Formats: sequence, C-alpha cells, structure tokens
Amino acid sequence: MSRLLGSVRARATLGATLVVAVALVAAGTAVLLSLRSNLLGEAGTQAERSAREVATELAIGTPYGELSLDVDDRPLQIVDEEGRLVAASEDLERISGTGVDAVKPRPAPAGDDADDGDPDDDDDSGESLEAGEIGERITVSDGSATIDGDTEDYRFAAVPVETDRQGRLTVWAGAPLSAEHGAVNTALTVMLTGFPLLLVVVAWVTWLVTGRALRPVEGIRREMAAITASEDLARRVPVPGTHDEVARLASTTNETLAALESSVERQRRFVADASHELRSPIASLRTQLEVAAAHPELLDLDGAVEDTVRLQRLAADLLLLARLDAGERPADARVDLGELAREEAGGRDGVRVRAEDDVTVAGSRGQLGRVLANLLDNGRRHARSAVEVSVRRDGEAAVVAVADDGEGVPAADRERIFERFVRLDAARSRDDGGAGLGLAIARDVAVRHGGTLTVHDAPAGGALFELRLPGAWSSTGSTASTEEIRRT
Repeated sequence: MSRLLGSVRARATLGATLVVAVALVAAGTAVLLSLRSNLLGEAGTQAERSAREVATELAIGTPYGELSLDVDDRPLQIVDEEGRLVAASEDLERISGTGVDAVKPRPAPAGDDADDGDPDDDDDSGESLEAGEIGERITVSDGSATIDGDTEDYRFAAVPVETDRQGRLTVWAGAPLSAEHGAVNTALTVMLTGFPLLLVVVAWVTWLVTGRALRPVEGIRREMAAITASEDLARRVPVPGTHDEVARLASTTNETLAALESSVERQRRFVADASHELRSPIASLRTQLEVAAAHPELLDLDGAVEDTVRLQRLAADLLLLARLDAGERPADARVDLGELAREEAGGRDGVRVRAEDDVTVAGSRGQLGRVLANLLDNGRRHARSAVEVSVRRDGEAAVVAVADDGEGVPAADRERIFERFVRLDAARSRDDGGAGLGLAIARDVAVRHGGTLTVHDAPAGGALFELRLPGAWSSTGSTASTEEIRRT
C-alpha cells in the first residue's frame, strides 16, 4: 500500500475519489430520504382521503351494507368506541397496524347501543364532535394487509366520525406503499449502478489532470538529478510557461542553483587564493630554516619571525572567514563602540577619536574590534599624516566613520576592494599590503551584525569608511559628549 500511494499523483487521485464518493453517498442518502418522505406523505394523504369518504357516508346515515368499502381494493375498517369491528372490506383476509386485527365484523351484544346519542362524548384524543360531524384529528400508522391473497405494506389513516345511531366510529383506510418502495428501490439501483461509474470517471480524469500538472515537476526532478550526477552547477531546470506554482518552483530552483554556483565558485577562488597566499610565507620560512640548518651563521632570525607572524595572521584571517561563511552567529553582548574605538586606537600613532556617549550595539566584541582594527590598519597604511575616527548616533543606527587623508579609493573600485585577496596597488609588496583580507572580513562581520560597510570620499580628500550598525540603546539615552584622543 505504501508503494502504491508513494506518488503525489496516486494520493491526489485517491483523495479526489474519496471526496467525491463521500459527497455522492451523502447526496444519495439525502435524495432517498427526501423521496421516501414525500412518497409516504402522499400515501398518507390518499389514505386520509379514502377514510374521509367513508366517514362522510357514515355521517349522513348510510347503512354499513351500502358503504363504499371495496373501492380500489384498499383495506378499510370501521371500529366502534368499544374497539369492535363493525364493518370491513369484503376481501380483507389479514391486517396489522390499525390496532384491530379482526377482519370480519362482529355484531354488538343485545341491548348494547353503541351510543346513547350524547353529542358531548369525546374520542380518545379529547376531540368533541356533534352528530354527523367528522373529526379533524387523524391517526397515521404503517402496517400490512392481505386482500384476496395479495399481501402488501400500507399506510393507514384513522378518521373519527360521530353518527346518530352508532355513536362514535373510527374509519381506518389504507393506501399501498408499493409505489414508495418501487421508487426508492429504483433510485437506489440507479445510484448503486451510476455512482461507481462516476467514481471511475472522476479517478480517471483526476489521474490525467494530475499527471499533466506534475509533468513539469518530473522534468525539474530529472534535470536536478542530472545536475547532481554531473556536478555542473551552470545548468538550469526548465521553467514551464504556465505562470503557476510549478513555474515559480522552477524559477526559485534556478535562483538557488545560481546562488549555489556563485557560492561554490567563491569557495574555489577562496581556496585557490588561500593556497597561493600561504605558499609564499611557508616557502620563505622553509628556505630560511634549511639555510640555517646548513649554515647557522646565515640565519635571518628577524625575517623568520616576521614570516611566522605573517603566516599566523593569515591563518587567523582564513579561520575567521571560514567561521563567517559557515553562518556563525555573533554574540548578543552590548558593546560600547566609543570605548571600543578608543581601545583599538590606543596602540596606533596618528589616530584621533571623537565619540559620543552611550553609542552601543549588540554583537560580538571581538569581531567588532577586528573590524575597527582592520579599518584603522587600512587607514594608517594609506594616510599621509593622520586617521580620524568618529562614533555617533544617526537615528536608530550607530555609525563609526574612519577617514584618512590619503589618495582615496576610485569610484570604480569601491565595491571590489571588499572582495577577498584584492589589492588595488599591484606594485605594493605583500609584506606592506597584506593578503587583501582585512576589508573583506570587515564587511562580512558588519553584514553578520545586521549592518553595512561602505566607502566614500573623506573631507580631507582621502577615503572615508562608514560602518553602520543597529543601535542597542534605550529610548532615554544620555546626552552625547565629545572626547578627543591624540596620538603622535
């Protein structure tokens, strides 16, 4: 069963068929009940009409022998107040459902007048009738009767009538239910025959429609399987022209493939660039150690230490980028950016800091400190004389601006400098220019903290790096003040 229902197409077909089946059963049941109720009501009306015709004859004083008791071969009984059968249909052989099972009339005992003529006598229901008056209240019941050897089900109606000589009499007349049974059975037969055929049609149409609707999904699946097998992320799945959910699924799948291709390509470039960057200090360090092993007097200890420090910094940068790429969430601690800026500027010459009070953000103090350190190192590397850091509020954002008085960044390169392993100055040595990861790390950390990092022209003509982060201060923050630290 699990294999049979292992596809959306099969489950959709089964579900649609079951829903239609339940709807058909409910509708068929309602139709049958309504049909039976109407036919029973019609039979009761016919029985009442027959009973009232005989009651009318009794009301005008027609003798029992002259009553119309054998019209249409319907069972009729006339019962007095004592429950005795005083008249009945001639061919009536058996009857049930009227409360009087007798089929042959019995004469009243001698000296027993069925009625003393008192017009105030009431029937069992309390209805008071005058002589010659027919009661309005009727009693309806279901039963059966055998007439001239034929047994059928009937609906009986009892009509009371007050006579002059016989007193209160009750006329029972029946109407056959064969029409009701026949109509209900015919309707039931039609439903039992037609409903399965209709369900087969519904299942077949649902199977075809579902298959047509899912055909593009199967195409997407086959293409995805081919992409997985070939590892060619440049391929895309077909997008149907239906402009429906399947088309949107295909478009989203292609967008995901494009993002995955870009991510994989970025990782490949990252690995290649990292390998290239690591090769130089490792080769230099190995060369120095090999020379030192052969000629200890030629050991350049300062150069070896410098290469080791550079290698350590590069490894730390690569590990941090790997954590950022893995989606590491920053901490949720409160960090005072003014205090953090003063700490990072404390060990660097030529840096001025101006900070407002209580400019705080939520995040990782270590990562935000790394951003400021990278921006300060970049500013000092390109500045002619000084680097200026300002920390302020701007609405709900905290802004840290690092400006230098160097040559600035050309407009065409203001996005490229945030790419990994990018150096704008090709002539600059690796030792002076670094590996080209500082600004890339700074932007990645800013994005992970919900902020941005951009570069503009500084007032002094150099580059102005602006870090904007969501503020984390109370609405009743303290009044801002300004502090200046000079390092010479």
